[in-house]
Amino acid sequence: MNGGLRIVVTGGAGFIGSNLVSWLLRRPAIGRVTVVDDLSTGSTSLLGGDLADVDFRRGSVLDADLLDAAMAGADAVVHLAALPSVPRSVADPMTTHHVNATGTLQVLEAARRAGGPLVVAASSSSVYGAQPVLPKVETSRAMPLSPYAVSKLATEAYLGSYSACYGLPVLPLRFFNVFGPRQRAGHPYAAVVPVWIDAALSGRPVPVHGDGSQTRDLTCVDTVCEVITTAITGRVVSPWPVNLALGTRTSLLDLARVLGEVLGSGLRVEHGPPRPGDVSHSQADPARLLELFPGTRAVALREGLERTVAWHREQHPATRSSTEAGGSR
Repeated sequence: MNGGLRIVVTGGAGFIGSNLVSWLLRRPAIGRVTVVDDLSTGSTSLLGGDLADVDFRRGSVLDADLLDAAMAGADAVVHLAALPSVPRSVADPMTTHHVNATGTLQVLEAARRAGGPLVVAASSSSVYGAQPVLPKVETSRAMPLSPYAVSKLATEAYLGSYSACYGLPVLPLRFFNVFGPRQRAGHPYAAVVPVWIDAALSGRPVPVHGDGSQTRDLTCVDTVCEVITTAITGRVVSPWPVNLALGTRTSLLDLARVLGEVLGSGLRVEHGPPRPGDVSHSQADPARLLELFPGTRAVALREGLERTVAWHREQHPATRSSTEAGGSR
């Protein structure tokens, strides 16, 4: 992989990052992929066989020297490294700010020193917070309800300011409830889809915070990877944030129903109290996304869940044990 575009992915050993790396490595236009990850939430196991084909650099986005070395000669940087949890940010706002906001500033400074590669960065629909208008439009007032959401709003603002002050090509993308293969459940701040799949495969009830009427614009990780890859190869830029979702709206109870159908058995739901900082309803207005990326299509919820469940079945100890037992007969 000597020719072609040189891409740096921070957080490239995480859920979205590892999927993106796989997408990039399959594109003829991409020459080299460098991954920067401190493995605090990611794992090289998620990269699988792709690990041999990337330039992996273990370390934090707060390490300026590491970033300078990784970005030398880069054409684009995809900044995904973050502490990605609302509850975690409520419990520890200082660390969330340090990694997410200061980390973004370090990435932008390194990009500026590297000569100005395109910087694509992950923001979050959580920045809308208490904004009641649906669907969520990028021009609506941001009303964040958690330190995590504030840190992502800072990410967007820093990208916009570096575009205005230094002419840096940037693209801030607001992710909406991304799910898919490689999204793990085994930590306290895991997202709802992997937590529910793991619970169902283990015979436990699925936890629902609140009454389950909350709605989400669930976005398959393949859509995210497609958009980011197109942004890199087509050098799509925007100083203003872009919703990366296609305007779907699914309640948690509907998600439980469809997931139960995919798993082949109904889910046992266990309701608990709402979580501080959670947003009640989330749905994107995709107009700006479709203007910049007109070929973007939504992966149907059931199709995305089928792929996700298949990956979890391969990883789950109970499923592996039964498969191995069956194969030994």
